[in-house]
Amino acid sequence: MPPGTSVPEKTAPGSLELVQCFVNSVDLESGEDELGVPDQLRAWLAERDLIEPGETVTAADLRRALDVREGLRALLMANNGMAPDDERVERLDRAAARAGVRVRFQPGAEPELAPEARGVDGAIGRLLAIVAGSVEQGTWRRLKACPRDVCHWAFFDHSKNRSGRWCQMEVCGNIEKARAFRERKRGARS
Repeated sequence: MPPGTSVPEKTAPGSLELVQCFVNSVDLESGEDELGVPDQLRAWLAERDLIEPGETVTAADLRRALDVREGLRALLMANNGMAPDDERVERLDRAAARAGVRVRFQPGAEPELAPEARGVDGAIGRLLAIVAGSVEQGTWRRLKACPRDVCHWAFFDHSKNRSGRWCQMEVCGNIEKARAFRERKRGARS
């Protein structure tokens, strides 16, 4: 599903939507990537108040951000019953360590998870703090990635029994069901 075409009923609640948008910043089918170069990453993060607009963003920052995006996608695929990609998850974990997320206490406010790092690492830390909060709230397991090979779009499963499998049943679900039907029919003829 192309960027910007999120189906409202598939949108994650609250700040978890930001994590969903981050994962969906690339359309794997078309190859269109909102984070293709460091300047695009800076703009994307600044538009969402995750970094200051004038912050320096390097090629190494971009590689780490993409590692986080693809590591999160691997976890979302696992949330949808698929085997996680261990290498992507390990790279995500390494990027998380650089963010130095910790519990922050401030007078008159609830304790919150916040990154100690600034810049891109701090932005990554804020995204990961959202993930940790959603685990605590019980919403994390509902954020999934579509299992269709050319899609892997992040969507939020609002179904009562958490059985949602496809980003859009009308698109990916129908394509995959038709493919499976053709394979079964071919197998029956053999």
